[in-house]
Amino acid sequence: MEDVQNSPAKVAMSIDRVGVRDLTLPLVVRDRESGSQSTMAKVALSVDLPAHFKGTHMSRFVEALEDWSEELDYQSFHNLLSDILRRLEAERAHAELSFPYCLQKKSPVSGRKGIMSYECTVEGEMVGDDLEFTLGVKVPVMTVCPCSKAISDEGAHSQRAVVHIKTKSKGFIWIEDLVEIAEASGSCEVFSLLKREDEKHVTERSFANPTFVEDVVRNAAMGLEKHPKISWYQVDVESFESIHNHCAFASIAKPE
Repeated sequence: MEDVQNSPAKVAMSIDRVGVRDLTLPLVVRDRESGSQSTMAKVALSVDLPAHFKGTHMSRFVEALEDWSEELDYQSFHNLLSDILRRLEAERAHAELSFPYCLQKKSPVSGRKGIMSYECTVEGEMVGDDLEFTLGVKVPVMTVCPCSKAISDEGAHSQRAVVHIKTKSKGFIWIEDLVEIAEASGSCEVFSLLKREDEKHVTERSFANPTFVEDVVRNAAMGLEKHPKISWYQVDVESFESIHNHCAFASIAKPE
């Protein structure tokens, strides 16, 4: 049968990435407390495409996933991207897996347990045999505005913010490590289950520790700097302002 994808392109221009996305994949992720947990990932796979090819072979991405081990680690990512490079005869391959990661968290006073879900992303890009591996997580926190507190006779405006961390590391790091760094950066952590005594504690704790979005991003960056295995990071914090018709944000990235 005719291989249309390998025919010459009418516009001879190389493509940075071409591939498939929104595939769903069972995934087993390492869990610091229980050893592992099962989840489901949304998957995007792509390669570069030289100018002289009309298209790529999309089915080969799906075929590569058939040989994928459900366990997420550096070696499984390396094997997947190596297979994609071979199947599609490409020079550069990229994979992104986005998945929820759940942790059981106790309320601060009552000790009641509730499940917190964190949005995680793992990205890998391979050129030749070199794999660049990035781990990311989005963590909600609470913030209280220091300016509002300073100028108000009563109270201050408070809101939820999201700390988005991306990291590269020298060896394995736990998702829990990144969650803990993010949760320590705001005015207070966010919980899924709060009784009245917990709500009192969270309110008083957050108002005793007011933070601008600038404070949160600096606190998170400092925590990442101190982690012995993290070689690079990017932190983006977005605050969903409660009294403004806009969001506030701040970003810090460590130079590579």
